[in-house]
Amino acid sequence: MAAAASTSMAATAVSLHCLPTKTTVHSSPLPCLPPRFSSSAFSTSFRPISESRRSSCLLVKASSSDETSAVDANELLTDLKEKWDAVENKSTVLLYGVGAILATWLASIIVGAVNSVPLLPKIMELVGLGYTGWFVYRYLLFKSSRKELAEDIEVLKKKIAGTE
Repeated sequence: MAAAASTSMAATAVSLHCLPTKTTVHSSPLPCLPPRFSSSAFSTSFRPISESRRSSCLLVKASSSDETSAVDANELLTDLKEKWDAVENKSTVLLYGVGAILATWLASIIVGAVNSVPLLPKIMELVGLGYTGWFVYRYLLFKSSRKELAEDIEVLKKKIAGTE
């Protein structure tokens, strides 16, 4: 709570409750729509809905300070420059970055091609739905299988981190 109060971003929501002219019972959680205007009301003049006929209004005001966002941007840039200067093999990092961009582009092309085949996207959706159902049944439904999944994830984390 204190951290939220100390930030420079502030948002204020004000709810104005106006009583409707007619008392009606609504079974829907959604607010009532204003009554429709007849075509003659639009042809002669526009009559706005009075405040008493509106069921509820919500006003939101958000503000921020430009000073803190500029400081954060400068800190971000200096941090990135320091990390870039600390990298010894810059060509390898650039090569990996370009490779990642090309792999994303190629994956986009492949997904577009698969999507253009008439029946294949629906089949792929069914395969994904089936795999999701199997995964839930195999790993998430029972307590013992959830423990097994958590242990497998921990082993994988250790392999990636190199602590095993």
